[in-house]
Amino acid sequence: MLLFLRLLFCGIIVSMLAVTGWASTQCAIFAIPREVFTHPWFIATLFDAYWAFITFFVWVAWKERSTAARVLWFIAIILWGNLAMATYVLVELFRIQRSDQLGEVFATRRPGKLALPASLAIAGFGVYLLGAKTLFA
Repeated sequence: MLLFLRLLFCGIIVSMLAVTGWASTQCAIFAIPREVFTHPWFIATLFDAYWAFITFFVWVAWKERSTAARVLWFIAIILWGNLAMATYVLVELFRIQRSDQLGEVFATRRPGKLALPASLAIAGFGVYLLGAKTLFA
């Protein structure tokens, strides 16, 4: 099970990087046509995704004891979505050695390290600012 979960979340990261990279070469994120942006199913899908991000964050906020780590993970999850979430789970999965330790992944609280969520948050802001340059050109 441990190997399966590690492969699953690696697959999520690889597929999200691939589809996000591909989409970025097609058009800027802020250049989404109005017809798409205002479509009811686009809006519903965004609500669905962001509520899922917040649901996942509630678990992260419980696990992370540091307020700073909680804030940084929130920013990272909101900006990166499944990329940040899969990264968080992979970090937890690589802390253990055996499947019988999976309970530690899901139920052990951590003091909260800041380097990874801070890096993701800063990179996320940078990526969005690069995407926003089309708004100011």
